[in-house]
Amino acid sequence: MAEQEPERTNVRVTDARALRALAHPARIEIVEQLNVNGASVTATEMAGSVGLSPSATSYHLRELAKYGLVEQAPSQGDGRERRWRSTGSSLWIDSDTDQPEAVAAERALIDLYLNRDRERVYEWLDRQHGEPVQWREASSMMGQHLLLTAEELGEVNEKIRALMEPYRVRERQDDPPVGARRVVVQYLAFPAE
Repeated sequence: MAEQEPERTNVRVTDARALRALAHPARIEIVEQLNVNGASVTATEMAGSVGLSPSATSYHLRELAKYGLVEQAPSQGDGRERRWRSTGSSLWIDSDTDQPEAVAAERALIDLYLNRDRERVYEWLDRQHGEPVQWREASSMMGQHLLLTAEELGEVNEKIRALMEPYRVRERQDDPPVGARRVVVQYLAFPAE
């Protein structure tokens, strides 16, 4: 991957068309890779990361750009290469809940995320016994039932986000601690009833 790009803010995705464009496994992977690494890449570089051909990756990058989810980045060479970068450091899905098409598009995107995350859990379960003991013991799957107001839930979410922020890949990738690995943290918080 290429050099680090400047820090970007969160991208709020509200439009039903943008949600539908994003609700594709390859596009989710592309956006995630760009957000996690924070660097600009060519379609060929990204293709290797997401397991697609360069032409398929280029097509998906152009589609994502139509909705402001990625953008062309300045060239780092002779100007003939087309580089891409994320438009933000993370995505916030926030559809217009008054519009049925936006609700349906949001649901399709969330289904895609949840299915992908479930597969990640199963992949971990399949390989965990081959991992070093310290990684097995440090890993966790937990669920807690809390009694909170909406304001308290917002506070819990902000505290967890702030707790994880210094450990994000894009913050540490240039000088990671010895033994550091990429770790997926999946976090959901919503009223149970």
